[in-house]
Amino acid sequence: MNDAGRGTADREPERKGETSYTGHPGRIAETTIREAWLQASSFLQSRGMEDGASSAEWLLQHLLGMSRSEFFMKWNDPFPDQQRERWARMLERRAQSEPVQYITGEQEFYGLSFRVTPDVLIPRPETELLVEKMIAAGKKLWPQGRPLVADIGCGSGAISVTVAVKCPGWNVTATDISAAAIGVARYNAESNGVGDRLRLFHGDLLEAYIKERLAIDMLISNPPYIESGDIPHLQPEVRLHEPSLALDGGPDGLAFYRRILRQVEELPSPPALIGFEVGQGQAREVAELIRAGGYWDEIEIVPDLAGIERHVIGLPKN
Repeated sequence: MNDAGRGTADREPERKGETSYTGHPGRIAETTIREAWLQASSFLQSRGMEDGASSAEWLLQHLLGMSRSEFFMKWNDPFPDQQRERWARMLERRAQSEPVQYITGEQEFYGLSFRVTPDVLIPRPETELLVEKMIAAGKKLWPQGRPLVADIGCGSGAISVTVAVKCPGWNVTATDISAAAIGVARYNAESNGVGDRLRLFHGDLLEAYIKERLAIDMLISNPPYIESGDIPHLQPEVRLHEPSLALDGGPDGLAFYRRILRQVEELPSPPALIGFEVGQGQAREVAELIRAGGYWDEIEIVPDLAGIERHVIGLPKN
């Protein structure tokens, strides 16, 4: 975990009739793990957290270092006194809409554990489908080869680290304009055993590849795609805590797709395979942008598990 430099927001005064987790830990009565969970669930729900019960469960399991099954097996055990102050701080942070993943400092993606900090977006389950599709397509195109894979705007490194883990023979690289994000991605590569096989570039989109004259075989990107005007209306967990640099996709949300595809023209050769994650309602427009590039004549739109057209993949000409 890495919560350094992430202080809690100004605490609101105790509201009449509400459980408070601020101040001295003695405010929390002697209790069992189960009772601590019930109290925390009620507290978070009173602060407007609709997922108060699940947030409290997730945070408590993390605090106590327990799996879900261990949590239920031991929830009649006494709540540990030495954890009371830390537990109070965690609950106050969640009550301020801070995502659970930033409080715990971790998120699972594709069965792997990733560090997440406020410098990077929290990896989402729908992105796993993009990784799965791109790996499958890559294995068909290069069954015995060593393609150069580029994860553009890598953030935590969820995409590139996963590809490096699942495809150890591939040459995997990643880039991000945020030096802090590169640091997080480097940690995640090392902690997942691929630190020596993932090359990281600090720079804007494809600039490092253009400068080094690298011929990318497979380009994957989950760029910022939220329309600028929609940013103020996002849920507070996203609007107040996730990095705006990784959210704002310009007036129509498509600015980064256009920039990436323009920069492709400056590479030694275009990627044979290209895949994007997109926002709701953007898939058809992004598909047309890819088709207009003239390098990919088979365009596949992939829905996520909710049926939303979430990924656009460009395959090479036959």
